[in-house]
Amino acid sequence: MSTIPPTGLVIYALELHTVSRFYARLLLAKIIHADAKHQVLSWDDGQLVIHAIPAEYAKDIRIQSPPVPREEQAIKPWFKVTRLLDARWTTEFCGGRVCGEVWQGAGYRALDVCDPEGNVLQLRELSN
Repeated sequence: MSTIPPTGLVIYALELHTVSRFYARLLLAKIIHADAKHQVLSWDDGQLVIHAIPAEYAKDIRIQSPPVPREEQAIKPWFKVTRLLDARWTTEFCGGRVCGEVWQGAGYRALDVCDPEGNVLQLRELSN
């Protein structure tokens, strides 16, 4: 019997393996399932499904390098990280992009980044 993780998210990707590798390294997640259309990543706080964009939709999508943040997206997920400095380095090393400076929230420090395809997300480090 499987258990449902506390949080989950599906991200559609043109480059399945590139996006999956980005999130696996950034979130210190394990790939628990992989096939030609999906990779499921799991860590203590949740699961992330990277889903390949079907070919009929993918043909019109162009990804730039470095990625251009998709600021018109309807949602911006956030993820807890141990250290923003390490996460910033991992973001850039794995093909993502930092989208601003670190700022202080209520009990955390935050940084907006985008993945290799331009999906914007926020990284949060708990404040002491």
